[in-house]
Amino acid sequence: MTIERTNPPTLHSTPGYHHVTKVRADELVLLAGQCPLTPSGSLAEGGLAGQTDQVIQNILVALEAAGATPSDVVRTVIYVVSSVREELGEVWTQLNASPLAPAFTSASTLLGVAQLGFPGQLVEIDVTAAL
Repeated sequence: MTIERTNPPTLHSTPGYHHVTKVRADELVLLAGQCPLTPSGSLAEGGLAGQTDQVIQNILVALEAAGATPSDVVRTVIYVVSSVREELGEVWTQLNASPLAPAFTSASTLLGVAQLGFPGQLVEIDVTAAL
C-alpha cells in the first residue's frame, strides 16, 4: 500500500492537512461516523473537549480492530455542532495534539453543523483508512 499526500503549489496553504491524498491499496477500511459515546452507550461528559476525547478513543479502538493505525487514514470528515469558528478550531487543535494526529495529515474536512444524531452530541468524525 502506498499513500501520497500532496499540496499543489497553486492552492492555498493548509493548517496540517493535504489537499490531495492519492492511495494504492488492497483494502479500504470505512468506519461508521464515530460518536462521543462511552463503551456503556452514554454520552461522554466534559462538553466539546470531553466528547472530542471520547471520539478520538473510539476511532483508535475501531482502527485497531480493523488492523489499521492513524497513519493509514486517507480521509476524515469532522462534524462539530457549532457555528463558532473558534470552537471548530479548538477541535482541530485537540485532534492534532492527540495520538490520532497522523490521521489529519490526509485529505480532511471540518464542518460546523446544526445537529447530530444523539441528543446533546457535539462532535462526530467519519474516517476512511487504506491497507
